[in-house]
Amino acid sequence: MRFDEADVSRRTFLAGGALTLAGAAGSQDEAARASARVSFTRHAVAEKGEGCLRVAACQILTGPDVGQSTEKVLQWIEKAAADAVDVIAFPEACLCGYAGGDYWKSARPEDFQQGEARVIEAAQRLNIAVVLGTVHWEGEKLFNDLLVIDKGGVVRGRYSKTHLAESWPTPGRVLPVYGVAGVKSCFIICHDVRYPELVRLPAIAGAQICYFCSHESGLRQEYKLSAYQAMPIARATENGIFCVMANAPAHPQTLAGSHGNSKIIHPDGNVLVEAGYFEERLVTATLRLAEASRAVARRAVKDETILRAWMESGVQLVQMPE
Repeated sequence: MRFDEADVSRRTFLAGGALTLAGAAGSQDEAARASARVSFTRHAVAEKGEGCLRVAACQILTGPDVGQSTEKVLQWIEKAAADAVDVIAFPEACLCGYAGGDYWKSARPEDFQQGEARVIEAAQRLNIAVVLGTVHWEGEKLFNDLLVIDKGGVVRGRYSKTHLAESWPTPGRVLPVYGVAGVKSCFIICHDVRYPELVRLPAIAGAQICYFCSHESGLRQEYKLSAYQAMPIARATENGIFCVMANAPAHPQTLAGSHGNSKIIHPDGNVLVEAGYFEERLVTATLRLAEASRAVARRAVKDETILRAWMESGVQLVQMPE
């Protein structure tokens, strides 16, 4: 079994230390130390084979220029395909660098449509599935969403953010489970992670992987970091499914952007591999799908509790297109 930046062996240690924000802002050396986070797992990452799926969370910074951001996304898709990745997930609103404020007064839908078309073409050409942070318009309504593209460039659909932390989009009203590279998968975006039912209900319905795409608060809001670490781990272990989290990094000089820490989480809650605060990289692992038993989620509708009927009715909200 090989050991490199993208794969972890049976026990992986990435040297780590505490972040000192004052030093990080002005020192490349400090940024490099901060990006070397501790990650430990007792699980072997599977060699790719039958019953396995190779996934990647792409931790990159993008900007408001949709064309430039698309170019960067395409470059990382190429890198993932060269590493035999089956599914690559990108951060929230990746095609515009999670722009806000006045940006949406002049944003053009056709720019996003063209960017998405180029990503779809790359997925088809490279035979890789892509979960892309983007936006789309329906009439006057703007949605913050993920475009889910399967291998061969087949568009499975979109998931639009349900619980908003920003004022510019419209809340989504569809909770889908799509087959991605042959695996039933669900999706949440950033603030959604605080609402466990958005993962619990799809997991009951059959989802074995949750793709969590975010652009969370930055390192200056240090008090949020513990919660940001805990919540995606909880979503995985409370359901018995894998969680693939793609978050934007922090800029090493300005601390703009988010806080990084993109990660892949085993169904028992152990972090298989995790990025640092500042680095741009693929966070990659090969998953044994049989380990995503959904055992805890399934008990929610099997155990004779006062919540059983309520959970069963909730699962009817999940949409599972063919």
